[in-house]
Amino acid sequence: MRATVLHRHGGLENLVYEADYRDPEPEAGHVLVRVKASSLNYHDVFTCRGMPGIKVPLPVIPGLDIAGEVAGLGAGVEGWSEGDPVLINPIHPGKGLMGEMLDGGLAEYCVCSAEQLIPIPDGVSFAEAASLPVAYGTAHRMMFENGHIKAGEKVLVLGASGGVGTCCVLLAKMAGCEVVVAASSEEKLDRLKALGADAGINYAESAFEKEIWQRYGKPFRRSYEGGVDVVVNFTGGETWVPSFKALKRGGRLLTCGATAGFDPKTDIRYIWTFELKVLGSNSWTRDDLTTLMGHIQAGRMAPVIDQELPLERAVDGVRALEDRSVFGKIVVAP
Repeated sequence: MRATVLHRHGGLENLVYEADYRDPEPEAGHVLVRVKASSLNYHDVFTCRGMPGIKVPLPVIPGLDIAGEVAGLGAGVEGWSEGDPVLINPIHPGKGLMGEMLDGGLAEYCVCSAEQLIPIPDGVSFAEAASLPVAYGTAHRMMFENGHIKAGEKVLVLGASGGVGTCCVLLAKMAGCEVVVAASSEEKLDRLKALGADAGINYAESAFEKEIWQRYGKPFRRSYEGGVDVVVNFTGGETWVPSFKALKRGGRLLTCGATAGFDPKTDIRYIWTFELKVLGSNSWTRDDLTTLMGHIQAGRMAPVIDQELPLERAVDGVRALEDRSVFGKIVVAP
């Protein structure tokens, strides 16, 4: 089969398209899936570079988010038939993530446990379904299960132009929030406003916390005036302390990653002085994914897809993520 394969960690020259890679076979309890779409995540960049403390079995086919059709059944699998449209939950029970601990979706076929399969409902395309798990599933859990956002709140989304960020904007607007987005260019801000964002901040030109103060007032520690209710920050790095400064008393900082640095300088005085809540969120559940597909089916939301690439150009997609030149999701369609 055709596949894009990572042979060793380092630069993207180690991620190679191969026209005649080995064909996978489903073992007992597993299913062979004909991949119709696989979306990329910044996690794929980390997998290519290599991550401290995580030993990836190489060679491996990247691609965590996978949608396709059932193409074969291993022994003992019931309830599924060839041709069924399915979304794969990337977490393989007992083994870890697809595209990291075992081969993922940047190929014509992949194998997963039957437990990972989720039916794709009518009205949801393979590309839309494949956009969901890592970015949209994580965002949904962070915003609702852990973040408890609600109508009328003011929400600031940092790094708003990527997969997680665009989803946070869509979900916050769906919940009835006032949404301010931060991005690195006016073009990205215009596109985010077209998605429904109420205001935008170009963080390449001005300090986002000061822009929040100008819009809502500087937070007061002895009242609940000024600032925003929620800051979504999955970048970390130098944005960490400014995020505290943008929050009102009792505000919530939601985080699910650290793409700009996991060990930032911090200042815990803001946490106790303004009674802030720092809420971490990790991964997603099956319910998050089925709920999101329900929103798509009902026309309440549509995943933001930057571009669709053929399998032969999957490396270009990972490079675009690394260069942070992506708005929304990149989908690879074998």
